[in-house]
Amino acid sequence: MLVASGMAQAADAAPYKVVDGTKVDANTLKGWRTWRAAACERCHGAKQEGLVGPSLVNSLKVLSKDDFKKTVLKGRPEKGMPNFDGSPQVVENIDFLYAYLKGRSDGQIQPGRVTAIEE
Repeated sequence: MLVASGMAQAADAAPYKVVDGTKVDANTLKGWRTWRAAACERCHGAKQEGLVGPSLVNSLKVLSKDDFKKTVLKGRPEKGMPNFDGSPQVVENIDFLYAYLKGRSDGQIQPGRVTAIEE
């Protein structure tokens, strides 16, 4: 599937769809909502560019999806990253959270509020 004109190219590596930088598919929207509900911005910043925690925009350029999931679910206590494997919302939406953050890292999703793609 190829998406053009302000949309991300939905290749095998792109787990999201985005239009105009702020409209995303339903699953990626669930990922953004999970980001907000888990209050990840407290450590990673409102734009995912880092605060006391690292920049996820940069980290997801090199971190595999499996490593991302392991880090979020098991945490990195030695670095202050709590585990979220006890949070049903995070566990159930981990792939969607990855999609949202990957879209941010790829520069396809703009920082801030996102809404659903109107179909």
